Amino acid sequence: MAYRNIVISSNVHLGIKNEQLIVSGEADGSVPVEDIRTLLIESRTATISTYALSFLAQKGVCVYVCDDKHLPCGILTPFSQHSRQKKQIELQFAQTKPKLKNIWSEIVVFKILNQAKCLELCNKDEETVRKIRGLSKRVLSGDTTNVESQAAAMYFLSLFGRDFSRNDETSINFALNYGYAIIRGYICRTIAKYGFEPSVGIHHCSQLNNFNLADDLIEPFRPIVDLFVAKNVKEEFDKKARMEIVNILNYEILINNEKHSVAYAIELVVQSLINNFTGEKNRLSLPILMDLLIHEYE
Repeated sequence: MAYRNIVISSNVHLGIKNEQLIVSGEADGSVPVEDIRTLLIESRTATISTYALSFLAQKGVCVYVCDDKHLPCGILTPFSQHSRQKKQIELQFAQTKPKLKNIWSEIVVFKILNQAKCLELCNKDEETVRKIRGLSKRVLSGDTTNVESQAAAMYFLSLFGRDFSRNDETSINFALNYGYAIIRGYICRTIAKYGFEPSVGIHHCSQLNNFNLADDLIEPFRPIVDLFVAKNVKEEFDKKARMEIVNILNYEILINNEKHSVAYAIELVVQSLINNFTGEKNRLSLPILMDLLIHEYE
C-alpha cells in the first residue's frame, strides 16, 4: 500500500528507473514508486521527465505542482482508471435532486460536528462548542437555511481569534489553503480512480469549477487541516511546516467505527457514495475527527 508523501523543494531532476523514482541534482536518492502516495513539486527549478509523469499517472500517484508562493495550484489526475467509466458517469447523472440534497445535508452535519470536535481538542470555549454542535441538529435537507455558513462564522472566530478573517493574507490562511489543497487533490485523484466525473457535484455546481464533486466531499475533512494549523502554525508557515502538512493524508481519523488514515478514509467515502448512488446503502461513510496522530499501518 502506498504511504509515502514526497516533497521536492530543491533544484533536482526526477526520472524513473526500474520502477523507482530517481532524484538527481542538489539531492540524490530513489524511492520505489509503489510506496508513493503523493509527490509534491514545490521547487520552481525542479524538472521531471515526461516518462516519469506518465509512469506516475499509470501507478495512481497524485502529483501536485505549486505556484510561486509554494501553494499547490495543479494536480496530475490519472485517466481511465476505471473499467466502466461511462457507466459511472451515467450513474452520477441519474441521481435525483432529493437524494443529492439528503447527501449534502449528511456532509454538512459531519462537517459541523467535526468543527465542534476541533474546538474541543483545542480547549476552546465550551459554550461555543455546544452551540456549534447544536447547529448540526438544525440542518435541513440540502441545508436550505445555510446552517453551514452560520457554524463556520462562529467556528473560525473561536478557533483563531476575534480578528481573524479568511480573506486576510496571513500565515494561518496560507496554511489552511495549503492543507485543503493537499486533501482536495487527493480526493480528485480518488474520484478519477473510481470512474466519476469530478466536475459533476452533489451541491457545488459551478460551471467554472472542474472539481465540484471534490469540493463537496472535502467538507468533513477540512477540520483536520484546521486542527493541524491551530496547533502548529503561529507566526510563520515555513518549509518545515509545509512538509509536515503534506503528511496530513497519513493522519488518523475515525470512519465506520474504525481508525484509518485520512487517505484511506477518502477512499471509503467515495466507495460509500457509489453504494448510495446504486441504492445499496442509504447513508455515506463519513469521517469523525480525532486528535492529531499519525496512523500506524499494520
